[in-house]
Order: sequence, then structure tokens, then C-alpha cells
Amino acid sequence: MIFLSFFKTLVGKEIAVELKNDVVLTGTLHSVDQYLNVKLMNVQIINPEKYPQLTALQNCFVRGSVVRYIQIPPEHVDTELLQDAARKENAPASAASSSAN
Repeated sequence: MIFLSFFKTLVGKEIAVELKNDVVLTGTLHSVDQYLNVKLMNVQIINPEKYPQLTALQNCFVRGSVVRYIQIPPEHVDTELLQDAARKENAPASAASSSAN
């Protein structure tokens, strides 16, 4: 669930999505779901000469299972937030329940 929460903080930000078939799309992240499917707005193709059929694409839905990488600009990554979330998720159950009391 860390990744879903993290990606939801990126809604409205510019990202690049590399697909398993080597297509690279850039666009504004509109939404993401629990399967890491993403919806991009204002899409641009990185290599339009190689994929001319995709140049008219403006908005798209990308199934999470076809994504190889999602590239995020470093200024949009809050490493402290991710580290805290990872610590909380990996904390022993007894420590988590005792801190809740």
C-alpha cells in the first residue's frame, strides 16, 4: 500500500511511463488505482518517429501489468515520507498496537 499512497501524492504532476514494449509516454498523472493502473492526461510520446500511430494520443489509460518503469522527477519524491511509511508498515504488530493505545 506504500506505493499506492505514494503515487496518489503525485496526481497532477508530470511523470514518464515506460511500457514493456519500449514505448515511453510522458504526461500529467490524473489517477492511479490499487493495481497501479495509471491515467495520463496531455500525453506526449518520447520517440514519435518510431511510433507515429501514437502521436494523436492526448489522454490514455495504462494497465499496470504493462508498465516497466515509472520515472518521477526527483523534486516530487519525499524520501522522508516514504521512509516513515516503510517503517510503519514493517513495524512489528505488537509495537504498532502498543503505540495505538
